[in-house]
Amino acid sequence: HLPEVKGREEIIKVHSRNKPLSDDVDIKRIARLTSGLAGADIENVLNEAALLAARDGRFKITMVDIQEGLNKVMMGPKKVSRIITEQDKKITAIHEAGHAIIAESLPNCDDVQEISVVPRGNAGGYTLTFDEKDRSYISRQKLLDTIVMMLGGRTAEELMLDDFTTGASNDLERATKVARKMVSEWGMSDKVGLMRFGEGAEIFVGRDYQRQLSYSQELAYTIDQEIKKIIDEAHARAKQILESKKDVLLKVEQILLDKETIYKEEFEMLFNGASVEEVEDAIDKKEQE
Repeated sequence: HLPEVKGREEIIKVHSRNKPLSDDVDIKRIARLTSGLAGADIENVLNEAALLAARDGRFKITMVDIQEGLNKVMMGPKKVSRIITEQDKKITAIHEAGHAIIAESLPNCDDVQEISVVPRGNAGGYTLTFDEKDRSYISRQKLLDTIVMMLGGRTAEELMLDDFTTGASNDLERATKVARKMVSEWGMSDKVGLMRFGEGAEIFVGRDYQRQLSYSQELAYTIDQEIKKIIDEAHARAKQILESKKDVLLKVEQILLDKETIYKEEFEMLFNGASVEEVEDAIDKKEQE
């Protein structure tokens, strides 16, 4: 089994034993942030953080180094050489701002740790959230709030650009997958009820395989309608939240265009009413330190 939070804390202590850590490094917090990682992954995170500090000519590993090491292990290295147009960067900033603002606004969403328009892996940008608790179960309301957050990027594009792009493809896929599981596997639809429906067996038809449903076409239609209802209601909630937080959306967009990355502390400052200048000063100060 993957280690729980106490086990991860002990693993971190082992792998950081010969690594000089800065005073701002909180081992308990790292243990919470590494939920779902194996011991070898945690070792890689700390090794990456040590390399970052060494390349920068510093003798101590900071919390920012560890955060970057975690990002690299989970999502891949930054693609700093990729050429991005100003228009694409603006779209990415708006998209990620939408995700982050909704995650911060809804009580059941995971905590925002970092927002960036720097490409990693196949993503043009990312909003990194972590659930700092090891949960055995996920409530219906948490799932609904998570779907709203997933649709935040597309909704922000609609609101700010009067148009939308292909950037939400993965978000839509994940949101639909969660909604389908809620209806067909987890009994979270009043209309469908407490029944579980598998995907059915694959059968060979002519030159291709098709999936044979284990339930009627009428019920399949009802399931599809319930999934659509969940997605439509989540989209409406996302739109309502972002319209009420449009001033914060504009600020996050501006800072991402200027600084490319916003961390948890600076984002919370912004969300609590700080100006763009105050947040950018805080980012500059952190970089200097």
